[in-house]
Amino acid sequence: MKVEGLAAIVTGGASGLGGATAAHLAGLGAKVTIFDLNTDVGEAYAAKIGGRFAHVDVTDEAGVSKAIEDAEAVNGKARILVNCAGIAPPKKVIDRDGAPIPLADFTKLVNINLIGSFNVLSKFAARIHDADSIGDERGVVISTSSVAAYEGQIGQAAYAASKAGVAGMTLPIAREFARYGIRVMTIAPGLFLTPLLEGLPQEAQDSLGKQVPFPNRLGKPDEYAMLVESIIANPMLNGETIRLDGAIRMAPK
Repeated sequence: MKVEGLAAIVTGGASGLGGATAAHLAGLGAKVTIFDLNTDVGEAYAAKIGGRFAHVDVTDEAGVSKAIEDAEAVNGKARILVNCAGIAPPKKVIDRDGAPIPLADFTKLVNINLIGSFNVLSKFAARIHDADSIGDERGVVISTSSVAAYEGQIGQAAYAASKAGVAGMTLPIAREFARYGIRVMTIAPGLFLTPLLEGLPQEAQDSLGKQVPFPNRLGKPDEYAMLVESIIANPMLNGETIRLDGAIRMAPK
């Protein structure tokens, strides 16, 4: 599937991995709509890359459906969806005094990272499952997991569970969507220079980067976007989670 001329949706597209992906797809000629909660940053970024912005909570069923329909009215049916919206606040299961984590904290993270990804991809697929095919396929879904799905660190119980869920649903959904010609893939990034890490001192960034065997540095968001492009272009990539991590294996903490 060629990107040029296709409508695309990128959740969490105002910054970080999503921002790099939105810019990359727009540069390849896609008609990009950014879904994000950060209106000021999102609108400015969308204008910069020549895309659209929609204020979207990925856990809101009605809001996601309307945003997809509104984007379709302007750009045509979206054939590319990249799920990058997510949060990653660390929290241990029990605190220093032995009190358990509030269940709402665990639930919030799973709702955004896992259920939010499912919510958007299900609404996206429903809009294109009977659309005209482009060659042999109708569309591509790419979601974002994490190496934490495999080597979650202390304090990442909720995050690791949510990202493992994203990886775990990839194959069954790809199998279900095969009849519609919709491919489903997931990328599991390692340590990338996203806004979360950009806020750390340079010394801390360098220390984290040295944990990556090769290249011996933090990943660049553009490198995530490059893999998105490759997945869209290659029709045999389906039902799989690809680690994008420089061969890192995370330590317990």
